[in-house]
Amino acid sequence: MTPTNQALIDFVVREARLLDDKHYDEWNALFTGDGIYWVPLVPDQPEGGQHNSHLYEDNLLRTLRIERLKSPRAFSQQPPSRSHHLLQTPTVESFDAETNRYVVRSEFHYTESQGDELQSFVGTCFHYLCVEQGGALRMSCKRVNLLNADAALPAVQLFI
Repeated sequence: MTPTNQALIDFVVREARLLDDKHYDEWNALFTGDGIYWVPLVPDQPEGGQHNSHLYEDNLLRTLRIERLKSPRAFSQQPPSRSHHLLQTPTVESFDAETNRYVVRSEFHYTESQGDELQSFVGTCFHYLCVEQGGALRMSCKRVNLLNADAALPAVQLFI
């Protein structure tokens, strides 16, 4: 089954809402088994496996971070962080109906709040989506290109 452009856009909007609502397990389930959450270290970084990145997380690393975020003993989460994603309307950049693979792009403003501290990040997000058996959309990769990726950035507690 080939998803509509609206279904692809809705997926990206829902993904951001899951993060803002702290539904991290449900968010993590949106990835394929080998899916990667990636925040490159430099603009135009060709790939993350062989280069340093701000974040390059497979299922194990995402799950560990989610468990830490849920733990009342996580010192870095006292008080708990909150996030807000503001997205420009996502656009379908490419699609291959034969392989059921799609790339959806969205420009974003991301704000993370913890106590009196506020951090803002701006950039472009690429969702690499595929259709699994049964018609479910899944992310094989979420690439977050920060505008100032090559700057010394503060620790990001949540997921952009």
